[in-house]
Amino acid sequence: MTNNKLFGELELSKKVMQALEEMGFEEPTPIQAQAVPLIFQGKDIIGQAQTGTGKTAAFGIPIVEKVDPNLNKIQAFILTPTRELAIQVAEEMGRISKFKRLRVLPVYGGQPIDRQIRPLRTGVHIVIGTPGRVLDHLDRRTIDLSHVQTFVIDEADEMLDMGFIDDISSILDQAPADKQTLLFSATMPDPIRRLAKKYLKDPESISVNRETVTVPQVSQVYYEVTQSSKIDTLCRILDYENYDAVIIFCRTKRGVDELVSALQSRGCSADGLHGDLTQVQRDKTMKSFRNGDTDILIATDVAARGLDIDRISHVINYDIPQDPESYVHRIGRTGRAGREGKALTLIVPAEYRHLRLIEKLIRSRITRAVPPTFKEMLDQQKKAIRENVENILEENNLDPYREIAQELLEYFDKEDALAALLRHAFSLRGIELIETKEKIVNDFGNTGAKPGMVRLFLTIGRSQNIRPVDLAKIISQEVDIPEHLVRSINIYDKFTFLEVPDEYAQRVISTLDRSNVGGRRIAVQLARAK
Repeated sequence: MTNNKLFGELELSKKVMQALEEMGFEEPTPIQAQAVPLIFQGKDIIGQAQTGTGKTAAFGIPIVEKVDPNLNKIQAFILTPTRELAIQVAEEMGRISKFKRLRVLPVYGGQPIDRQIRPLRTGVHIVIGTPGRVLDHLDRRTIDLSHVQTFVIDEADEMLDMGFIDDISSILDQAPADKQTLLFSATMPDPIRRLAKKYLKDPESISVNRETVTVPQVSQVYYEVTQSSKIDTLCRILDYENYDAVIIFCRTKRGVDELVSALQSRGCSADGLHGDLTQVQRDKTMKSFRNGDTDILIATDVAARGLDIDRISHVINYDIPQDPESYVHRIGRTGRAGREGKALTLIVPAEYRHLRLIEKLIRSRITRAVPPTFKEMLDQQKKAIRENVENILEENNLDPYREIAQELLEYFDKEDALAALLRHAFSLRGIELIETKEKIVNDFGNTGAKPGMVRLFLTIGRSQNIRPVDLAKIISQEVDIPEHLVRSINIYDKFTFLEVPDEYAQRVISTLDRSNVGGRRIAVQLARAK
């Protein structure tokens, strides 16, 4: 980033800008663009925004700018409904504050409290906590809220669903009256409105209105991969797909540069586009792509904005976008001028919930696809090389090469010579005809399940009038796995055990944990072996 004014006229410090650049920020999401300037002005905020809109950075950036690293007290406090979210927010705050060297601490149940008390006594600047554990610390006087300048209530409606509304009030009552309070919630039920009215001072209301239109000419699929196999899977897809031109989206500028290098080393005609390029470099890259000299353009969201090239047949989301709205903008780059287009997305199992947010936005299911097998990819390449050979034979401009061919045939078997030339032709396409097996592998340890299966624990049971057939159907629909693969379902009064194949387990956990099933917000965890 060359410009410190990421939010209009608002100038951020070099240390925060350096952190945001490392995180891949090029432009604020809608919720960030609205919230950050208001928070800097000291306004209380009611933000209506869902997970995946970038709201953590929306409050995190101004908090990090405002915290004094020389004051060894808790200056910002963030309340979250679950330990998973507390850890996630703490990690994000840690990245934003990396170069300011602020001390950030998550406090939550399930972790020994002594492990949290020690750093609290040493001194931290920002605390992120769950209501129950925060109240425990307040009772022990190990958390002091007297120096808190900014108090954030994150995912307030979820805390309401989990029965924490009174706990929130108890905690807020112990914080300074003149603090700045920021409340974020996907929905605004009456108890949340009453909470806001009681504790927020003349709040500014902001919201993110989601787009609901996608491009009907675009065929959309996703592939589930491991992080370590993403590049290999991408290359196999590129070798298989019959594309005219492709845009591949990465989340960060560093990701663009690394992927360009990886694809070029494999013989692909690829170039990159991101915010660090000069205008001359950008124009050169775009001219090459428009003219067909480059077939693959790897770009960040901001760099690709405004692209309108009819020959783009495929969009590939190498990284799933941070903001679901960006997905709509990305896939709109293909399917132009009445042509059909393809949008392909690579996700790791932990990103499955984010994929579901995108599906809710576009009001459509994205089809799960299996990456092309080695044989399918090979058949496609054989066909392409055969067509190239046929075209060359038709042109019949071979005289300069016949002498070389005759010399080769004098020394080598004709079949071996042809095979060697074919190997050379395949290598120019970055292809080795050696099959590699790919499988999503997770080390779940011993959960007490049958071999090849993983046993899960769900906080839903007979008291919610749930039956095995209902649960199998819900999991099948929400997680996109066949019903018959949800096995060994044992439903008790308040909880359930079941087994799923190990390749689906992480997806089930990522999708269903903290989701609503049968009108109840549930937790999904690995079971413990008996």
